[in-house]
Amino acid sequence: MKAIILAGGAGSRLYPLTQVSSKQLQAVFDKPMIYYPLTVLMASGVRELCVISTPDDLPRYRRLLGDGGQWGISVEYREQAKPEGIAQAFLIAGDFIGSDNVILMLGDNIFSGGDDFPRAVSSFSDGATIFAYHVKDPERYGVVEFDRAGKAISIEEKPQHPKSSYAVPGVYIYDNTVLDIARNIKPSARGELEITDVNLEYLKQGKLLVHRLSRGFAWLDAGTSTALHEASSYIEAIERRQGIKIGCPEEAALVRGFITIDQFHALIKNMPVCEYSDYLRGVADEWHRLQGDGQ
Repeated sequence: MKAIILAGGAGSRLYPLTQVSSKQLQAVFDKPMIYYPLTVLMASGVRELCVISTPDDLPRYRRLLGDGGQWGISVEYREQAKPEGIAQAFLIAGDFIGSDNVILMLGDNIFSGGDDFPRAVSSFSDGATIFAYHVKDPERYGVVEFDRAGKAISIEEKPQHPKSSYAVPGVYIYDNTVLDIARNIKPSARGELEITDVNLEYLKQGKLLVHRLSRGFAWLDAGTSTALHEASSYIEAIERRQGIKIGCPEEAALVRGFITIDQFHALIKNMPVCEYSDYLRGVADEWHRLQGDGQ
């Protein structure tokens, strides 16, 4: 399974912050926004990733993430010269996907809680899996309609009169036929290749699974200044209360066995003394305690 993080777009809803830095590089509490989807993907076992962004911003992502080797993963980069819809990601990164299945995750979506994604990834075989999350303002999103048996029967993009309160978050799992589907869909009235049209094609074929996210799960869309502040406040509250970090790729790499504890220590050694490196030292101490090696 490979994964794409779509981190392009103009970020106009975050102006003037995005005059200085890409939306997905903005801080969500103590980490760059892109760390959150990256960590979710790593925690789900994904080791081959592709970041898609604008020509101006790609150098910044390369500087931040490198080739991923420090975390035991591989990160490639592709340029999106002009944002023409979420489904455009499959046309841009077709050579990266090759013959594999793929996860597409939007870089401004933040997820926290539960093991819904790792379980969905590990159980995926073919077709498409998307997710549904109960919201109070479904008209802002793609909306899934369910029948009485709980089966998805329609998806509508930003409807004026939503048929349910279940929105589709920005993470999608597809088999390799998504490449052909993306090549054959037509631009919408706003001139974009809509991800909803991709999902509707899978629904038409009877190959779309919609997984309702559990009540303990949190989905935060950090695409506006208000949402960005709310996301930062949420992350700060959870981390302070529970003493754990959300969106920490170093920890995810260690837990998944992508890197060894010695490599983990080497990462910490190269960091300045700060709250983030202090946390990682605590993770290392706990790892040694559980291993009973007395270090």
